[in-house]
Order: sequence, then structure tokens, then C-alpha cells
Amino acid sequence: MRFCNGCGAELPRWIRLRLEQLQDDKPALLDFGTSVVTRLCETLLRNGAPGLHFYTINQAEPTLRIWENLSVIASA
Repeated sequence: MRFCNGCGAELPRWIRLRLEQLQDDKPALLDFGTSVVTRLCETLLRNGAPGLHFYTINQAEPTLRIWENLSVIASA
């Protein structure tokens, strides 16, 4: 939410409300974010995106969880 507030981007209302509900529960917040991003990635791949690129900003664990959720098989 801070990022969106800083750059003027808008979050869907349902996401903003859920983030507000979970703001004091870091594990639940991480689970929610991971779930939302996983679904977004699934949609992108299903609709023909050639791949995904993540900026982890020294926080690889959430990206690894998304990768595992997607069951992506790495190609050489």
C-alpha cells in the first residue's frame, strides 16, 4: 500500500481492505500476498506471457514460494 500511495497506483478495493485487515499479522499478510501474486502469475502464463521476471530486493523467500506454487519447470 505504501508503494501505491507513493506512486499514485491504485489497488483494487478488495485487496486494500484485506491488507488493512491483515496489517498486524505478518505471516497472514505474507500468505495473502503470495496467493494474490501467484494467481496473477498464473493468469499471465495462461494467457501467453513468455516468462516472468521478479525483483526480489534481497527478499528471495516470497518469490521462491510463488515459484513453488506455480510448479514451474525450469527450461534450459
